[in-house]
Amino acid sequence: MSFLDHLEELRWHLIRSMVSILVFAIIAFLSKDLIWDTVILGPTKPDFWTYRTFCKLSQAFCIDELPHFIIQSRKMTGQFTMHILSSVVIGLLCAFPYTFWEMWRFIRPGLYEKEQKVSRGATFFVSLLFTTGVLFGYFVVTPLAVNFLGGYQVADSILNEFDIISYVTTVATLVLACGLMFQLPIVVYFLTKAGLVTPKLLKTYRRHAIIVILIAGAILTPPDPITQIMIAFPLVMLYQVSIFISKWVLRSEEKEESLTKAKE
Repeated sequence: MSFLDHLEELRWHLIRSMVSILVFAIIAFLSKDLIWDTVILGPTKPDFWTYRTFCKLSQAFCIDELPHFIIQSRKMTGQFTMHILSSVVIGLLCAFPYTFWEMWRFIRPGLYEKEQKVSRGATFFVSLLFTTGVLFGYFVVTPLAVNFLGGYQVADSILNEFDIISYVTTVATLVLACGLMFQLPIVVYFLTKAGLVTPKLLKTYRRHAIIVILIAGAILTPPDPITQIMIAFPLVMLYQVSIFISKWVLRSEEKEESLTKAKE
């Protein structure tokens, strides 16, 4: 294919991806009550799934009443703008597996046969990790962040009245950040396949990686220690899992080389 043919092919992949996002965004826009009352504002209510689950685990974690704060719109177009923005974000989250699949369909033919073989199942695992990260961000990190930041006061005379833009931006940032950062094992897998990363290298720089993870958590999340720790902890676990993945990749390559030599 010529360069222009590649551009034409990429254009159609992008169009189909945008259409899928648009379809889910329209569905979310039309489902305003469900999306806002149940999903977006869910973490602000005591009967939210996370709070009920924590309460079942231990009475010490029961939350009868969340910190009192008010969410308001200070701009005439604030609620309408946030309605559109939230619909687009939800459309992006729901359409992510299909969108990634479309982009992967464009990239995959340009890989060598061996590269295609080792990247088999990429769409499934990327989508699985992204979905896991999004669910973790929404059901674990977001409620704790809302509970902590919503009730934090430097003085009793200062009321917590948050703009709707600030609230939606915070929730969206937490959810998307978790979804993206949970891709760490996939990144390590391909870097190991490319020969850029080894288990020994990952172990050597483990402490440095933990510091980077804490810094990334501080940048991508609200500036409260609880939220940062809640994001950093699973990422450290994923880093450890990535070391095992890197070991597995090298062992698989060594076995493959041994079989090739034996056949020769």
